[in-house]
Amino acid sequence: MEFNPNNNVVKLCLQGMSMEEKGKPEQASELFLQAWNEATYDLERFICAHYVARHQKNISAQLKWLETALQLALKINDDSVKSAFPSLYSNIAKCYEDLSDPGKAKKNYELATSFQDKLSDKGPFYHGTKADLSVGDLLTAGGNSNYKSELKMNHIYFTALVNGAGLAAALAKGTGRERVYLVEPTGEFENDPNVTNKKFPGNPTRSYRSQAPLKIVGEVTDWTRQTPDELQKWREKLANNKGEIIN
Repeated sequence: MEFNPNNNVVKLCLQGMSMEEKGKPEQASELFLQAWNEATYDLERFICAHYVARHQKNISAQLKWLETALQLALKINDDSVKSAFPSLYSNIAKCYEDLSDPGKAKKNYELATSFQDKLSDKGPFYHGTKADLSVGDLLTAGGNSNYKSELKMNHIYFTALVNGAGLAAALAKGTGRERVYLVEPTGEFENDPNVTNKKFPGNPTRSYRSQAPLKIVGEVTDWTRQTPDELQKWREKLANNKGEIIN
């Protein structure tokens, strides 16, 4: 089950987020509800319920939608949504606090804590670049960011989605050909905080980072390439991104 930014339901949610940023909550709420009504499978419904919840007028209705999102996430049982559990349980706990139910609030806060930093993704994992490397080479932290050249990165980044690595390769600096390497982490790794729960709940792009090196164990050549127009839009989006990189 792979997150697809070109999915129609995802596009509606993106439009809803845009309305939120413009200070138009009513229009945002309508778009999120439209997305919910058009959703056809659990991952879509999970994403939509997350957004519908935050536009409810009262705590009971918000709790209902948050618990709907949680049940869908549990049903999906996919690594792309598991990183949403801490925030989901915390938000549910806050609702129970506001509804004067300390017992259920405590239980959900404990569940939120129990899911912190639990990663179960077994890969395979990929790293996209324009560097010409070989099997056995190590990819290490300390390089300059592809998106902010003055920033030296404290982690090496990778993903479990080959198309995501392909996009990273296309956007990477350098003049070499796009390469996607199959990699193995040599140490502990974490969800990439720059994407996890930032726009969509959880870590739908299955993006990770590590301070330990990644070992190259192979190279893949089959992934979905972006068109020149699509790549230009990505470059413009990155150029206009004013957010700070969590390093």
